[in-house]
Amino acid sequence: MAGGTPLNDEVPYINPDRIPWLCTLHSILRREDSSRQDAILACSALKKMYRHILVNGASAIETEQPEEKPSLKILFVHLDGPIDIIAGRLEKRRGHFMPPELLKSQFDTLEPPSAPENFITVSLEKPLPEIVLEIESAILQGEASVE
Repeated sequence: MAGGTPLNDEVPYINPDRIPWLCTLHSILRREDSSRQDAILACSALKKMYRHILVNGASAIETEQPEEKPSLKILFVHLDGPIDIIAGRLEKRRGHFMPPELLKSQFDTLEPPSAPENFITVSLEKPLPEIVLEIESAILQGEASVE
């Protein structure tokens, strides 16, 4: 993606280019959890399977079904907004690895979170302070409202 080319998505549900990266992120989150540390991870995780791997690690690759007891409790924050708002923000960023030309492919790939995933949806059409407050509140309450 840094080179302006989307990663390989030939295998349904699982992108082989992303598996090692997602498993590494799961390991980092697991390490922090084991140390009783909270962690914030920012990544797109556009597909349900990618989020499933973040929660359950490599074992998620074997099955698409959510585990009865996930190995990690992760709150996914789905930042939702129209493509024009996101394109405008992306064009204002300097030094970001993702070229604006790939934004449409990101929207096409997106599988918005749904039950039983632990998530909140936050509108990007709100002012930034409201967005931050909504996310902070969800984290502090330790709850997710599935929308």
